[in-house]
Amino acid sequence: MAKNVAIIGAGMSGLISLKCCLDEGLQPTCFERTEDIGGLWRFKEEVEEGRASIYKSVITNTCKEMSCFSDFPMPDDFPNFLHNSKLLEYFRIFAQKFDLLKYIQFQTTVSNVKKHNDFSSTGKWDVIIERNGKEESATFDAVMVCSGHHILSNMPLDSFPGIERFKGQYFHSRQYKNPEGYEGKRILVIGSGNSASDIAVELCKKADQVFMSTRHGSWVRSRVSDHGYPWDMEFHTRFSTMLRNTLPPTIVKWMMETQMNRWFDHENYGLVPENKYLMKEPVLNDDLPSRILYGAITVKPTVKELTETSAIFEDGSLEDVDVIVFATGYQISFPFLDESIVKVEHNRVRLYKYIFPPDLEKSTLAFIGLIQSLGSIFPTSELQARWVTRVFKGLCTLPSESTMRASIETRNEKRIELFGKSLSQTLQTNHIDYLDELATEIGAKPDILSLFIKDPKLALKIYFGPCNPYQYRLDGPGKWKEARNAIFTQEQRLLKPLKTRVLKDSSMASIASLLKVLGLIVIVLAFFFTIH
Repeated sequence: MAKNVAIIGAGMSGLISLKCCLDEGLQPTCFERTEDIGGLWRFKEEVEEGRASIYKSVITNTCKEMSCFSDFPMPDDFPNFLHNSKLLEYFRIFAQKFDLLKYIQFQTTVSNVKKHNDFSSTGKWDVIIERNGKEESATFDAVMVCSGHHILSNMPLDSFPGIERFKGQYFHSRQYKNPEGYEGKRILVIGSGNSASDIAVELCKKADQVFMSTRHGSWVRSRVSDHGYPWDMEFHTRFSTMLRNTLPPTIVKWMMETQMNRWFDHENYGLVPENKYLMKEPVLNDDLPSRILYGAITVKPTVKELTETSAIFEDGSLEDVDVIVFATGYQISFPFLDESIVKVEHNRVRLYKYIFPPDLEKSTLAFIGLIQSLGSIFPTSELQARWVTRVFKGLCTLPSESTMRASIETRNEKRIELFGKSLSQTLQTNHIDYLDELATEIGAKPDILSLFIKDPKLALKIYFGPCNPYQYRLDGPGKWKEARNAIFTQEQRLLKPLKTRVLKDSSMASIASLLKVLGLIVIVLAFFFTIH
């Protein structure tokens, strides 16, 4: 009999988990507390309790070829970086294509997930839900938690002496929706991550002045890379990953710093990271340097103290401030799970490969998307779900509890070495390394050496080109017959939305120019020999 799986949340991770369950013949039921799919990526004018919230202008930081589901490329006329409304449109097309909506129970809140009374022998879970003011309970063979980690705001007010006497407005970035109503204000944005940078850039068009206070600094890069290609299609290749993994650390650090400073010198702009040699997710913002350059945004150090109307910074400077936006991240929280099942400590959950609690008698609880990759979360969540569903079916097995615990600690030590001890980095991991690790578990990692013999053209594309999701559908369970073609046609999909102005054929134009030059040379030579 097919196993019943409860999926919590109908955002990106929930949708791909639904599909993976169906691919493996499992029977999924998805519980979504709101009235629609999309999760984080569905913009709403109001901030809702218990739901992720974004501002109206949010655009993806990873391009469509690196952020699609592995057997479902985005339409070729979609822009390369998507506004949240466009990404939601992709989710709708995806859900319709694979008939996922019928498995989702909307406006249904999961209030509690607890072990069934015979859990030690069956691994079953009791899921308590609330719907239409009534409480219901159902038993499932397994549970996939896809509720994300951008819900509970991190507001470290204790770190800001004087906040209680500040007479202006202050709020977390989760509350921010658009720049209307901030005309003529002097605004302080706390933080220098992606949200902080986006909000600062947007507000400075309306505000009198925007200040960005950063404790640690950030590397900032444009979405546009060499020759106009999306940054992640250039950065996330197997070849470049191999170099970063094998070259001496000092060389890698020098290469990284050089690459990050190619666009502008971060030190000159006050943005250079405090520990610039830690691997850190870059801020993707095409406008921030120019806004700093012409003074609309001023970068400031850490806030030392707040008065009724101003902020005093560590360097002794003082600025009058009307509004403070705390872009200070989020806290991991699972209110429907008891601490005896999963405990959050210092914003970290001890999970095997960021997915499985190691100490359960049965591996029937998994977390999907609870990770922060240096690349797109889409192929990451998908490979997690593909592996998890095969574990639920008994096709893949997990190691012993002691082995999993040792792996968790080793991984955490490596994470600190690469990314540091900041609470905002507890979910950080390398992109391609982690994807390959998951793909190996299900036998879907591309065999590059074998491909160099059987299909060298494809092997070269895979090794030196972008590591896109289609690579993980070439072989193994879930093999997709169109994967090879999707890899070779990615540039067509990339260029389609860009080439909206019809130009004469460049090759013909080049030939015509060459003929003109040759003709001119013939005329000059003929004239020269005539006069002699």
